[in-house]
Amino acid sequence: MSFQITVQPSGRHFSADATETLLAAGIRQGIGLPYGCKDGACGSCKCKKLEGSVVHGTHQSKALSDEEEAQGLILTCCAIAQSDVVLESRQVTEAGAFPIKKMPVRVASMHKKSDDVMVIELQLPANDVMKFHAGQYIEFLLRDGSRRSYSMANAPHTLETGAPKVQLHIRHMPGGKFTDPVFTTMKEKDILRAEGPYGSFFLREDSDKPMVLLASGTGFAPIKALIEHMQHQGITRPATLYWGGRRPSDLYMNDWVQAQLAQMPQLRYVPVVSNATPDDAWTGRTGFVHQAVLLDHPDLSGYQVYACGAPIVVDSAKRDYVTLGGLPEAEFFADSFTSEADKAAG
Repeated sequence: MSFQITVQPSGRHFSADATETLLAAGIRQGIGLPYGCKDGACGSCKCKKLEGSVVHGTHQSKALSDEEEAQGLILTCCAIAQSDVVLESRQVTEAGAFPIKKMPVRVASMHKKSDDVMVIELQLPANDVMKFHAGQYIEFLLRDGSRRSYSMANAPHTLETGAPKVQLHIRHMPGGKFTDPVFTTMKEKDILRAEGPYGSFFLREDSDKPMVLLASGTGFAPIKALIEHMQHQGITRPATLYWGGRRPSDLYMNDWVQAQLAQMPQLRYVPVVSNATPDDAWTGRTGFVHQAVLLDHPDLSGYQVYACGAPIVVDSAKRDYVTLGGLPEAEFFADSFTSEADKAAG
């Protein structure tokens, strides 16, 4: 049995089987529903159910509370249709999603950028190159059937010259099933299995609003891809990058950002460090990076915000920018880096 799923206001529709989530059905049929973790942990796929009924699988209350569910909000990543359903999701446009490919990838290079950040370049199959939006991510398919997700840190136009490669920024999580091998046994020319592209984090180019680009830690990866894309496309909308870390070393590609500033007069950069030590000799902004945005921009009503990084940063930013800064909720776009530990938490 299958049901008809309609998404307003775009009018796009697709069918969903009685055994699959709405998100899985949409992805399968090229409908670009917003999402992040796909595991009921981040809330990125939350939207309003206008008609019909669904049942939810396991999810975290921080992603969807009982009160929100009573108000008709659902998580498409773990909602299964029980009837025809009408959703409201203003992020869904007429543009179709790129096809998802399962492919072998070769480790082309590895560069340790700080004590706990490795920048890896993966060579993609050249015969059928994956298409993606700047800001999307790929998933590694591990031998035990589990998956690990990482944002691509380069824009798609960079695949057009030479061997097609994507860049990933991987932070070491001690004990991590994937990151431990990255920092110990992985070597150049290793072959991995990957699938992508995934995610609904990409630049909305139908707007001329000024932008805040907010990154914490390796959340800089997809933001870097957006900046590359802006430069390549000649997008001149004003943009300010706020990049936060605990120590200055967490801003592991600071030199790259500085180089872009010389080429992009519309781009400003505000690095923010929360736990600098005297040895760091840090003279820049201090505190929490999401709060620095509000200090500089108390009125965000005319902005778009693109936020990536730790869930606590992304969640706090969305809450404060909407409630305190007047940012329209529909103008907040996020990719929350939800770890396996985050998914396992209450």
